[in-house]
Amino acid sequence: MSGAFASAVNAVSPGIYLGWGGFVIQLGNLIVIIAMLVLFALALFLPFPHGRRRR
Repeated sequence: MSGAFASAVNAVSPGIYLGWGGFVIQLGNLIVIIAMLVLFALALFLPFPHGRRRR
């Protein structure tokens, strides 16, 4: 195996899982979901850029 591929294969490990009751999610997926929700909220609440007004 090439060096880069072998190091990539060795880097694969089981992720960190968080559980609450019957709900289990991987930490990486939870971070992505939270980031998407934050961006969605910012898109809703930040003012839309206005162009030049027509008279």
